[in-house]
Amino acid sequence: MKISIIGVGLIGGSIALKLKEKKLVNFIYGIDKNKDNLKEAIALNIIDEEADLENGIKNSDLVIIAIPVDAARNILPKILDLISESQTVMDVGSTKSGIVNSVKNHPKRSRFVAFHPMWGTENNGPKSAVAESFSGKAGVICNHEESANDALELAKNIIESLDMHLIYMNADSHDVHTAYISHISHITSYALANTVLEKEKEEETIFQLASSGFSSTVRLAKSHPEMWVPIFKQNKENVLDVLNEHISQLRKFKSALEKENFEYLAELIENANKIRGILDKN
Repeated sequence: MKISIIGVGLIGGSIALKLKEKKLVNFIYGIDKNKDNLKEAIALNIIDEEADLENGIKNSDLVIIAIPVDAARNILPKILDLISESQTVMDVGSTKSGIVNSVKNHPKRSRFVAFHPMWGTENNGPKSAVAESFSGKAGVICNHEESANDALELAKNIIESLDMHLIYMNADSHDVHTAYISHISHITSYALANTVLEKEKEEETIFQLASSGFSSTVRLAKSHPEMWVPIFKQNKENVLDVLNEHISQLRKFKSALEKENFEYLAELIENANKIRGILDKN
């Protein structure tokens, strides 16, 4: 099988490496506006050849869109215009409603499978790609009833080859849940990093005193705005909803400290500890 990957960075590159490892594909075209990414992806054996959009699509059985969600939303209708009824298109965006709605009336909508691999890091570029990245993670397909059976089967085969477990969700529900679990984590990390940078002016002190807890909490703040601003933009209402709740929770901690209500502070922490039982499930 020949495939084209649009966007040969962290996610697209990791998918390519894994599919090559599993021998599911025998040729991968890379499509990317960043020529340095394409050169690096070829050097790392992530892709076999660079291509422009039209030629890459024309010669591929499957097209995977792995670019920021606003760009994916804009390019998807153009890709569906170019494909035949035997080709399949997948995206890997972290928001789904906007992307799905952008092609809901397209005559070739059934050739598209809305996919979200629930994995990512703060790193970017082909050099960050790792074949085993997706192992054990959730692979979400949204609005599967709108996709053709053969396109779905191919998508399922891809997800299984990535060693992910498959989940079906409605696109709107997906965006709500990812706002609550993933998107708020990034905003919190950015805000914490900005707080420390505002209050602690000595960079060397930050470097010397940063604990593993601090480093892990602000790790996501290294993530690039080119990816995350479009996600926040497309999922604005859901992100605002959970952000308001997060601000409310911070106010509770602030109030407990101001009033020296340490019993209530302990209750807040004990309630937060319940998350351990959820995350530690086998």
